[in-house]
Amino acid sequence: MFLVVTILSVMLWTQCFNAIVRPQKDFDLQRFSGPWYRVGLAYDSPEFVPLKKYLQVSKGNITSDTDGNANLTVRGTGKKGCMCGVYHYKKTDLPGQFTYFSDRHQIWKDVTVVESNYTEYSLVVKYKEIMKNFSQVSLYGRFPTLREEILERFRNYSLLLGFSAESILIPSSIDPCSD
Repeated sequence: MFLVVTILSVMLWTQCFNAIVRPQKDFDLQRFSGPWYRVGLAYDSPEFVPLKKYLQVSKGNITSDTDGNANLTVRGTGKKGCMCGVYHYKKTDLPGQFTYFSDRHQIWKDVTVVESNYTEYSLVVKYKEIMKNFSQVSLYGRFPTLREEILERFRNYSLLLGFSAESILIPSSIDPCSD
């Protein structure tokens, strides 16, 4: 009986999570492209909490290709100094939703732009559908600081998705390698 209840609970949570994580209506990749700062992160990995104090605001750049895919180039400080990472997001049938292969976790993940006004901020959710083990919410800004109302919106959305307050971070310093 415990197994049945557990399975039903996971199925219900998964449906709830998928109902909340929907791409922004009328998403426009061209307007979304360009430079973004990651100014907030909610990450449910147990390894993240002790590393929170080291996370800084990083800068990335989104470009699109002719097929509607997106590429994210991110610069930041790594173990060996300044590093650059490139992520290739493949479009799906839903505008604003992409997939990519995570080299770190060795699985395909979904990336969904759930909300953006294109000129100030964007909320982006990365997750592996059905498993929330590697989920995160990122708050991006066109500038390295955002209005408090937007930061609060990010916090509330992350809490709504089930992230603990300890897993939510808004770094205060800017990564010197990000430009």
